[in-house]
Amino acid sequence: MSGPVLVTGAAGFIGSSLTRVLLDAGRPVVAFDKLTYAGHRASLAACEGRPGYVFVQGDIADETAVARVFAEHRPSAVMNLAAESHVDRSIDAPAAFVDTNVVGTLVLLQAARRGLETLEASDRAAFRFLHVSTDEVFGALGPDGRFDETTAYDPRSPYAASKAASDHLVRAWGHTFGLPVLLTNCSNNYGPRQHPEKLIPLTILRALAGQPLPVYGDGLQVRDWLHVRDHARALVQVLDRGAIGRTYAVGGEAERTNLQVVHAICAALDVQSPRADGRPHAAALEHVADRPGHDRRYAIDPSRIRDELGWRPETDFETGLGETVRWYLDNGDWWRPIAADGAATRRLGLG
Repeated sequence: MSGPVLVTGAAGFIGSSLTRVLLDAGRPVVAFDKLTYAGHRASLAACEGRPGYVFVQGDIADETAVARVFAEHRPSAVMNLAAESHVDRSIDAPAAFVDTNVVGTLVLLQAARRGLETLEASDRAAFRFLHVSTDEVFGALGPDGRFDETTAYDPRSPYAASKAASDHLVRAWGHTFGLPVLLTNCSNNYGPRQHPEKLIPLTILRALAGQPLPVYGDGLQVRDWLHVRDHARALVQVLDRGAIGRTYAVGGEAERTNLQVVHAICAALDVQSPRADGRPHAAALEHVADRPGHDRRYAIDPSRIRDELGWRPETDFETGLGETVRWYLDNGDWWRPIAADGAATRRLGLG
């Protein structure tokens, strides 16, 4: 590939990790991000000044901005991670999720079609459009079974519905227009630089502030956890070796209830940052009203990406969680400006 990889949503949690992985592999990257509340240039600080790295601020739903980045940089691949992604926010303000996740994906697909026509034959043959989605499009599981690439879509939240719509657009552009598309559906990610509205950093930062630690409902909702570095590695594998038109489910095979996750965070903090009063951090745990329509269980079967592409997660959950707690303890310069006004850790999504 002669052109750079265009990573949208590059200043977000997963996008910034992916950008670092690509640069470490010697791949040039155009990092494209709107810099909403969830996108931070500080997450890309380690990329600034590196060979092959360019940052462009822009909105994937802005046709002019997207057309300009394709014309100026002629990307050899698109990895679309730009998305509104917080379920609670989607309950309060669903229109923003349609604007970014649906309209923005449409704009990118159309720009990729036009850009593909301008590439040399060899670059055109190598071009890929990788769309990164979520397991939430599949709805909820019972106590048994796992999602895979054949699972029917059954989105239950405005966020999940908007991602499902974008997935359908990508597949349609592949089928109708011959765009060389790839899709991934991943399980819950965790790791450094995740926005404090998400469960793990939210719990860490509230514990450090001496605040109650909220657990939705009975806390027995199950999620499959995947370290963000492992996810980034999977995405590069899919980009380089995935079959055109194919979907790959990416999961960590680390199912935990939300209550188990919160207790594990508290246990790590008891060791790494004990409370001044000597009490365990779990003493601050507080059950609160559940989220409307809260799905009970998600789990991913990653057999296809393992068997076809040789990918496996490298970080077990307990080790990764302990490292994540340590990162937040050591990197207040990153999260304090985000959490300063309290909005990042405030309860949303009560309908």
